Amino acid sequence: MENLITTGIYYYPEHWNENQWERDIKKIADMGFEFVHLAEFAWFKMEPTEGKFEFEWLDKVVNLCTKYHLKVLMCTPSATTPAWMRTNYPETFVMDGHYIRGEQGTRGLGSIVNPAYRKFVQAIVTEMAKRYGTNKSVVGWQLDNEPDAKADYSPSSQEAFRQWLQGKYKTIDALNAAWGTAFWSQWYNNFDQVIIPNTNLVGWWGNNPHALLDFKRYCADAQGAFLDFQADILRNNILKDQFITTNYTAVSTGADPRRTNKLDFATYTAYPNGGTSNIGDQGFRLGNGKVILFAAEYYKSVGGISGVMEIQPGPVNWGSYNPLLLPGTVRMWLYHTFAAGGKLASSYRFRQINYSAEQYHAGVIQTDGVTPSPGGEEYMQFMKEIKALRKQYKPGAVMPEKLADRSTAILWNLENYWTIDRQKQTWQWDTWNYPVKFLEIAKSFGAPVDIIPETADLSGYRFVIVPAYEMVDSALVKKWQEYAAKGGHLIITCRTATKDRMGHFWETGWAAPISGLIGANVKATDMLSNGAKGDILMTSTHYGWNNWADILAPDKNTASLAVYNNQFYSGKAAVVKHSVGKGSVTYIGVDTDDSKLESDVLQEIYTGAGATTEHYPPGVYVYWRDGFYMAVNYSSDNYEMKMPGHAKILIGSKVLEPGGVLVWNE
Repeated sequence: MENLITTGIYYYPEHWNENQWERDIKKIADMGFEFVHLAEFAWFKMEPTEGKFEFEWLDKVVNLCTKYHLKVLMCTPSATTPAWMRTNYPETFVMDGHYIRGEQGTRGLGSIVNPAYRKFVQAIVTEMAKRYGTNKSVVGWQLDNEPDAKADYSPSSQEAFRQWLQGKYKTIDALNAAWGTAFWSQWYNNFDQVIIPNTNLVGWWGNNPHALLDFKRYCADAQGAFLDFQADILRNNILKDQFITTNYTAVSTGADPRRTNKLDFATYTAYPNGGTSNIGDQGFRLGNGKVILFAAEYYKSVGGISGVMEIQPGPVNWGSYNPLLLPGTVRMWLYHTFAAGGKLASSYRFRQINYSAEQYHAGVIQTDGVTPSPGGEEYMQFMKEIKALRKQYKPGAVMPEKLADRSTAILWNLENYWTIDRQKQTWQWDTWNYPVKFLEIAKSFGAPVDIIPETADLSGYRFVIVPAYEMVDSALVKKWQEYAAKGGHLIITCRTATKDRMGHFWETGWAAPISGLIGANVKATDMLSNGAKGDILMTSTHYGWNNWADILAPDKNTASLAVYNNQFYSGKAAVVKHSVGKGSVTYIGVDTDDSKLESDVLQEIYTGAGATTEHYPPGVYVYWRDGFYMAVNYSSDNYEMKMPGHAKILIGSKVLEPGGVLVWNE
């Protein structure tokens, strides 16, 4: 804990002349980095021909790291198969939805369920583990790179999918019932007839949503099993204090970190920029704050800690446009990951490469190999400041009571994302960012927020938000009921509990499993055309909506907080609140673009429960961690932080400029 956060850098010795390695490693140490990330894409150099392993070159780099007091994060190279594998074993590559095999020339195209591919992965990981598993300079291992649970339609995957289905359903009749195959004569007589549902060939409209949901589940399970497969190999050969992790992408719509069992913790890749225009006229230079905001909380749900494994130190090469960053932005991103609880921060990459696919992707060192880039300078500043903060760290710091009183959890999982995104019903529904809006609202209140799985203990949170949790069962609804009855404040939103775990509607009323919990029935759902304007009235304030609206019929003991004020159902409830035991349940039946209604409803709930709230503007995120308050500013405007007179500013100033950072204690 006393180190707060440790910093590292991606280095690819295989890209550079050997006579430059020592110069580069020394420079990494001189800049203040603490570990070096190695070997994730170097399979070709470690196994140049099948079964012939060459590690002497990597030994030299590891020894240089030891010489300059740098730790090593070693990586398994399964994301980049060597050319000899594609030539001799083409079946080891994935097939796309048109049944065309992947080709050598990029990364992430190995079929993770193919037995031959698995055999080669086992061999290279075993050799690496035996070579470096007892090396004191190696502190941990990263598995693969940005695992994405890629859809694979190859024969190996078809067979693995059928085996997965048999394991889940046991009988073909059970599968037919779950998939609703009586519709359009999709009925199967045995598992051998089942193939992976393919939107490319059947068409979007014709695909079975239950089959597609299971395919997503299978892909995520296969990815998790593949990572656990590598972790098991490592654990049999490495020191107990070497950790095992992987780097999921911040926006991970396929791979589910909660489906791995052998990782010590999960990290994430974060690229907030890429030309996205965000808040104000400078937003495109500051990046999208939602990227780190959500990922930093979500990935902590695996192992309890996290960090950013890959974050760029400047422009990228893949954005719709790739502008220079506003000075200070890289440092702000680093502080954001730190403030949100990150234990490590690593940059992709040390040197900006002079050739190949990512030439324009910035590094901390420019193309001359020696000059720090602006982002590199900001990394150096961050690392210098972290070392100063380590001296200020006091073990045992307890979260201030005013923050604990706002403690918030957001219940979220990928399965609900998959099922809703498949049948959004309106193009205006923003599936990924829907739960993020509630995270932003809670952070604007100054609340500490966790993103949790449904298996988590809810008792430690004063407020639990359940955004668009479409698939439920009776046990989960009972858990929510018990949380509220014991004094918790539960906020449920539209599109919750409309389906069972297989994505079937209930053969009762709409969202019937929660009607008693929310004290109301969902009578109907409306969506407006792009130009239509819906109006909602709450305590004499008008709010606009356009995306989604549940029309509610509250029970006599349920308060109607907001009503629709136009359309043919004017006067019907849009938001209701119901007392349950010692707590409360609020149902927000509408999704708005500006989130003003949702924010005001939550404000009423927090203050009504006796919690104080802040009013931070969009893009200003404030955290408390290990005794430090920290704030970052993704907006294009200055913001003056309100703090008590006894507060001591450690870094920055009271006025947060765009891209600014402020650290203080009280």
